[in-house]
Amino acid sequence: MIRRILVLVLGLCASLALVSCGSSKAKYPPSGLPDRVMASQGVTATFNFGSVLILDGYNDTIPRLQPLSAGNSPGLMAITPTRNVVAAFDASSNAVYAIDTYRETGIGNVHLQGPTSSMVFPTADAIGYAAVPTATANGYTFVGALDIMNFSNGSLITIAVNNAETVVANSDGSQLLVFSNDSNSVTVLSPTASEPPVDLSCQNAPNAVCTVIPGFDRPVNAVINGNTAYILNCGAECGGTQASVQTLDLTTFAVGAPVNVNGATIGLLSGTQLYVAGNGTPTGPLCASIPSAAATAATYCGTLDIVNLTTMTDPYYNNPGAEIAITDGYHNRIDLTTTSQLFVGAYHCTNVGNSGNPVGEVRGCLAIYNGTNNSVVFPPYNGDVTGLQGFTTRTVEYVAQQGTLLVYDTLTDTLLFDDYLPEGTINIVGYVGDVKAIDFF
Repeated sequence: MIRRILVLVLGLCASLALVSCGSSKAKYPPSGLPDRVMASQGVTATFNFGSVLILDGYNDTIPRLQPLSAGNSPGLMAITPTRNVVAAFDASSNAVYAIDTYRETGIGNVHLQGPTSSMVFPTADAIGYAAVPTATANGYTFVGALDIMNFSNGSLITIAVNNAETVVANSDGSQLLVFSNDSNSVTVLSPTASEPPVDLSCQNAPNAVCTVIPGFDRPVNAVINGNTAYILNCGAECGGTQASVQTLDLTTFAVGAPVNVNGATIGLLSGTQLYVAGNGTPTGPLCASIPSAAATAATYCGTLDIVNLTTMTDPYYNNPGAEIAITDGYHNRIDLTTTSQLFVGAYHCTNVGNSGNPVGEVRGCLAIYNGTNNSVVFPPYNGDVTGLQGFTTRTVEYVAQQGTLLVYDTLTDTLLFDDYLPEGTINIVGYVGDVKAIDFF
């Protein structure tokens, strides 16, 4: 009798699975790691294929896990706000590979009509948007598009937007801001109203899909907060007149007055402060003309501005005594740590010295601004910065620079050296193109 009761109890446990009898939902994903980071790894002579690697963000190590397929040369990555989907763009095939981070498996890939340097996944859905400046379609004459990638069914919808270079989404993905090369307008899209497979609404805007808003000065990017977009006007650096920040009301499409800054290609919002980085001119100002620029062999510098959004003023503009000098190049990466360190990365900057043989001054495309004492550090490492990732529970910053994944101690603004990182880098074989934290830590 006791035996029969025991069998019935065990059967009930199995049928209720996770409801009673001490069962519980698995705490961690298949890898068993609670603090995961993913890094895109390009192909090398050692590997036949590129991949996305899962790293242990607790101790900065590479676990013995099967890499996730992402083409031969995955680089640029994008992630959903809930971090359930991460995607990597493979430059060798112009395909975007999506990964389910809960199951740690691929969920498909979508081929674009050309390369992209900007893509977003604004919601938890496996739907992303990529700006493809060279996109074309058979039977059509446009060049450039915003591609809608649906990984649930592998479909692609193309909205023709001439020379589309950058895309920024609002919080629910209902509005997309698309920026085109050599344009003084911003294109606002409502992607759910688009018609597959190719939508030409922007050729007859305004309409339900597309609205083209003029009144800017070579806009290249934006930071969106609620229904307000802070448009970054690249100005002279991109063939226009003056770098500035302008508001765009996403409800009425009203454009605000420009607030001049020294340069504007990338921005980050923190409270009522908008950090804005750029060159302001094709080369950037002379480093020697900025008192905050440390003695450097670099001729030109970029600048960092901090716009007060309450007063819509910038005390750093046209004020050599207050200007914050950073590296030159095209600034397109920015991240703020919990210790008030602002990491600003660029590409095509002036490299000084040789980080492989560090004699004298060495610097590349990374600058670290310390918000507590208003100082800037130029780490002694050459090369483009392609990825930045900070954390909330650790005082470290991951930096993908020149194909290497560096780990910085944000308390000292130097590489972190410990038993796991004897050289201050995570020793990934291949070219590291980008990095994203999967778990909230």
